[in-house]
Amino acid sequence: MSTTTASTVPDQKIATARRRRLLTWLAVAVVIAAVAYGAYALMFAGRTVGTDNAYVGAEVAQVTPLVGGPVAAVPARETQSVRTGQPLVILDDSDARIAVAQAEAALGQAERKVRGYAANDTALGGQVAARQADLGRAQSDLVRARTDLDRRQNLASSGAVSGEELTIAKNQFAQAQAGLAQAQANLRAAQGQREANLTLIEGASLAQNPEVAAAQARLDAARLALSRTVIRAPMDGVVSKKAVQVGQQVAPGAPLMTVVPIYAAYVDANFKEVQLKKVRIGQPVTLTSDLYGGDVTFHGRVTGLSGGTGSAFSLIPAQNASGNWIKVVQRLPVRIALDPGELQQHPLRVGLSMKANIDISGAR
Repeated sequence: MSTTTASTVPDQKIATARRRRLLTWLAVAVVIAAVAYGAYALMFAGRTVGTDNAYVGAEVAQVTPLVGGPVAAVPARETQSVRTGQPLVILDDSDARIAVAQAEAALGQAERKVRGYAANDTALGGQVAARQADLGRAQSDLVRARTDLDRRQNLASSGAVSGEELTIAKNQFAQAQAGLAQAQANLRAAQGQREANLTLIEGASLAQNPEVAAAQARLDAARLALSRTVIRAPMDGVVSKKAVQVGQQVAPGAPLMTVVPIYAAYVDANFKEVQLKKVRIGQPVTLTSDLYGGDVTFHGRVTGLSGGTGSAFSLIPAQNASGNWIKVVQRLPVRIALDPGELQQHPLRVGLSMKANIDISGAR
C-alpha cells in the first residue's frame, strides 16, 4: 500500500508540470498573436476599406430596328459572342429594294428635266434673237411709213396726191406702228421666258440643282432604309434577352435583343457612408469574384461616386420626417473601372457578386 502511494506522487508532479508548460506555451502564443495583430493594425489598419456588397454592371445596348418589316433571318443566337457590325437580324428587303429603284428612276427623270432646261435656254436665246430682228424690221417699216406719209401730206395741198393715196399712206403708217408694238411685245415675252428658264439652272451645277438634289436625297433615304433591313451589333459583347423569331413582323423601336459588353464591364460597390471619408477618384482597387474565387484577383480604379444613396433613388424613398424614425447607416454606390486585359482573360457577367477593397493610404 505504501509502495503504490509513493509511485503516484511523482506521476502527479509530472502531469502538473506538463500542464504548466502547455499553459505557458498557450500564453506565449496568445501574446505573439496579440503582438502580430497589433503590428498589423499599426501598419495596415485604416489603409483600405472593403465591402462585399458589390456587383458587376455594364452599359448594355438594346437592339431595336429602325425600319419595320417581316424577319427573314436571325443569325445571332442567345449567349453568342458578337463583334461590332456583325449581322444580328435580317428583315425582308423586298419593299426597300423597290423603293430604291423608284428613287433611282425619279433621280434620272430630274436630271433629264434639268438638262432640258439647259437645252431650252439655247432655244429661247434663238427666239429672243429672232424677236429682236423682228423689232428691227418693224422699226424700219415704221420709219418708211412715216416718211411716205409726210411726203404725201406735203403734196396733198397742191393736188398732186389724191385723197385715196393719202388715206392709204395713213393706213400703212398705222399698221407700221401696230407692227412695232407687236414686235416689242413679242421681244419682251421671249426675254421673260428665257429669264424664267434661267432661274431654274443659273448658279448651280446639275448635281446642285434643287430638283436633282431633292431626288438625290430621296434616293439616299431609300438606300439608308434598305441598309437598315440588316440590323447589326452596335458593340462587342454577348447576345442576351433574345426575343425575335423568323417570320415575326417587327415595328421600329421594338426590342429584339440585348448586347452585353462583358469585356467593358465595371463594378458598382456599395460602401457604408462611414467608409467614404478618404475615398477619392483614381484610387486603386483590388477585387475578387464569387465566380472565380480568391484565386483570381481583379484590379481597377475608382472612377466616381454616385450622386445619392440607394435609398434616395428607390421607388418609395424612406420618409425620415415621420415620428418613428430610426437611423440606418446608408450605402453609396462607388463606380470602379476594371482592367480590360484582366477581363479578357477572366470575363465577368452582369450582376455577379464581387468583393472590393479600396486602397485609401494615399488620401489626404
